[in-house]
Amino acid sequence: MSHKQTMTIRHLYPRLKNYVAPYWLVFSLLLLVLVLMAITDTVLPVLIKPMLDSAIVDKNQEFMQLITLIIIALFVVRGIASYIDDYVINWTNNKLIEDLRTAMFDKLLTLSPRFFVGQTSESLILKLTSEIAQFTRDATKVVTVLVKDTLTIIGLLVWMIYLNWELSLLALMIAIVVMLSVQLISEKSQENDWETHQAMEIMTQVIQESIENHKIVALDGGQQYESDRFQNEVDQLRHFNMKIINTNAFKMPLVQIVVAIVLTTIFYLAIQQTAADKTMVGSYASLIVSMLILVMSLKRLTSANKFLQRSLATAESIFSVLDLEAESDTGTIIIGRARGKLQFEHVSFYYNPKEYAVLNDITLTIRPGETIALVGSSDDSKNVFVNLVPRFFQPTYGKILLDGHELTTLKLGDLRSNIGLVPQEVILFNDSIAANIAFGEMRCATEVEIIAAAQAAHAIEFIREMPQGMQTRVGKRGVKLSRGQRQRIAIARVILKNPPILILDEPTSTLDSESEHYIQTALETLIQNRTTIIIARR
Repeated sequence: MSHKQTMTIRHLYPRLKNYVAPYWLVFSLLLLVLVLMAITDTVLPVLIKPMLDSAIVDKNQEFMQLITLIIIALFVVRGIASYIDDYVINWTNNKLIEDLRTAMFDKLLTLSPRFFVGQTSESLILKLTSEIAQFTRDATKVVTVLVKDTLTIIGLLVWMIYLNWELSLLALMIAIVVMLSVQLISEKSQENDWETHQAMEIMTQVIQESIENHKIVALDGGQQYESDRFQNEVDQLRHFNMKIINTNAFKMPLVQIVVAIVLTTIFYLAIQQTAADKTMVGSYASLIVSMLILVMSLKRLTSANKFLQRSLATAESIFSVLDLEAESDTGTIIIGRARGKLQFEHVSFYYNPKEYAVLNDITLTIRPGETIALVGSSDDSKNVFVNLVPRFFQPTYGKILLDGHELTTLKLGDLRSNIGLVPQEVILFNDSIAANIAFGEMRCATEVEIIAAAQAAHAIEFIREMPQGMQTRVGKRGVKLSRGQRQRIAIARVILKNPPILILDEPTSTLDSESEHYIQTALETLIQNRTTIIIARR
């Protein structure tokens, strides 16, 4: 919770402007409507003066009726403007949500796989979904209030000074006192919003861990522990929420008390002056209505600070991802289909230079078509070793060569097109079986090629038994398929890709004997004439 928020309004709105720029015509319409609504708020008290003066002083009923019709027309115009405002602001919100989500998702696709080490999926999902929606709603709310109510306040102050500059100066004190009062409280509000945001992320993480590990929780009697852990995070969230509520609850009464004192004084002085001069009835009625509208606008400006602080907190989280550097691809060489010779020359790897070496001074040559197995107790070392080949990780020291070319000199896409991976735990996409086999650059494969790959992976047998065959959707994470079936889909994908280099992360270690037999047969076909690295944990 010690994170220091650095996003300020000076940084936020120029960033937001870049996303609004493609819709400048719609946004200009929004600003025009806001100006129109501010004008209607200002014109209403202006019309009250001639209406009352004509009725009480001049006894001009016709003129009063005209003013009444104008006021009705004014409210009609305001109603139409309010409808356009609601529609345009929601249209703009949804476009910004779409653009920010697309930008963040595209950014995540370009990040180095090392970025995801230590990241929780629920935290990234939260940023991509609810945080972006909350941010756009709050940011556009602040813009709306700042434009409309600031213009309304300026217009009303000009009119009030024209009517009675002495009382108007006293009314101006409202704005000054209110703004100073809010400023004293808002600094703490921003910190509270950030703490609440962090607590929500941690609570979401606890929920996801408990659900995903429900079997372990049930088997090891962890219900009470998980309940206590969740209750602790709920208490933390409630504590931070109450700090926000306390701050906001103190802020509004303070503002209202200050405003009430000033308004009471103005009303008293205005009534005293009106009693002495009846010709001032319209002026002071207009002045009082102006002050009431002014107070409402000031209250909205005050409440806008809450939305501003919350938008700053979520913006800090959102742009922390959007500002990340994409995975570096400085290579220029395109080798096409590689022969598959891999050379490790004095390769060392550290997650942190101050910590121990995960790999230390590894020198190794793997010939084209050769199969090697990485066997040992350190899963971390084996995982890092195979992650270095597709450049998911970069060596801290030393270099790795493919067919005599250092990996960093190869185009990243070209390098990875030569590598196939069959992981131990296969997670499929919630799409059809065919789409999971012909994934990515292989999506243009013909049906014949996809079926041939499935047959080679011994997957066609169970695929034909599925309700829609190749077009059967596998469900979230492939939940509709067994572990062995998911593994064979992964093998079919690699067969269709036909890479010269294979990485097999012990794909049969957790399978039943029947599934293991199918997969072993498929792997024997797969590894022929390919450079193969097998991770073995037994």
